[in-house]
Parts: sequence; structure tokens; C-alpha cells
Amino acid sequence: MSIVQEFKEFAVKGNVIDMAVGVVVGAAFGKIVSSLVADVIMPPIGVLVGGVNFSDLALTIREAAGKSPAVVIAYGKFAQTVIDFAIIAFVIFMVVRLINSLKKNEAPTEPAPPPALSKEQELLTEIRDLLKEPMHKPG
Repeated sequence: MSIVQEFKEFAVKGNVIDMAVGVVVGAAFGKIVSSLVADVIMPPIGVLVGGVNFSDLALTIREAAGKSPAVVIAYGKFAQTVIDFAIIAFVIFMVVRLINSLKKNEAPTEPAPPPALSKEQELLTEIRDLLKEPMHKPG
């Protein structure tokens, strides 16, 4: 089998396509949640803590000198990213919880009947049952 044929089989499998759709939707969802955090949640939090814009919070290690830029630790951006993650994780948890509850509400399907026993299995079952019976002593 050639590499092209192998790649074609791999690429058109349902799981690969489902995964690709999930990645694209996940990336778009991440942008929505990031906007929710940056544009809706963080401004009120900034007002509550004294008008601070979290993305501007940073610790300067070395000031800018000439063409050399300043060296800073942008802990405000990190805090905002942590909040993004927490909200995304919570929303995904709620979606999975909803999907699981919908699966529980589905009507249970009846299990398939066990396959019929072969003649050999029937004979072995009869022998097993006879061996389980207590032996009677002639009296």
C-alpha cells in the first residue's frame, strides 16, 4: 500500500474529521471565552480592586535602556489567563455534565439475547448439572 493511499484512509476516517471539527470549534470557543473574561468579567473586577487593569500589572526587573526593551514579569496577563482557563474548564464541565444527563434520560435498550448453545455445550451443561446432584446410596 502506498503512502498516499494510507494517508487517504487515515484522513477520511470519521474520528479524524470529528477531531478536526472539535479543534476548530474549540479554538473559536476559546476566543469567545477570552473575550468574555477580558471584556465583561475583568473590568468590574478591576473597578472593585481600585480601577486596576489586570493586563497592565507587571513587575519591572530592568528598565529600558537605549534600544534594549524593559524586562518585565507580566503577572497581570498571567492572572487573566488563569481566570480564562478556570472559566473555560467550568463551562466544559457544565457541557459534559449536560450531555451525561441527556444520555441518562435516553431509553435503555434491551440487551441482545444470548446466543444459542451448540450441541456440545448443551451436553456439557447437562453433564455438569448431573454431577452437581447428590449421589444416592443404594439402600
